[in-house]
Amino acid sequence: MRIFRAAAVIVLLAGPAYAQMPNVNLIQELESKTPEQKEAEAARDKAYKESLKKIPDAKVSSDPWGNVRGAEATKPAASAKRTKTGSTAN
Repeated sequence: MRIFRAAAVIVLLAGPAYAQMPNVNLIQELESKTPEQKEAEAARDKAYKESLKKIPDAKVSSDPWGNVRGAEATKPAASAKRTKTGSTAN
């Protein structure tokens, strides 16, 4: 009876572990590309690279809230020396 219980516990614990195992196919089906597909892919890559060259460089920061904040808010605040309590007075 003790062996039956041990076997049942092992089976119950092994079920979820087995379900987590990935289904891996180590032998992949090899599909070679036809010359037409290779030419089409090369043309797509060339068109993509040319389109990337047409994108202008971003020279101005894109701050959508820039006109809402004042000019003094865009400057970094002067760092104040703080004590352990958080106050600036010593």
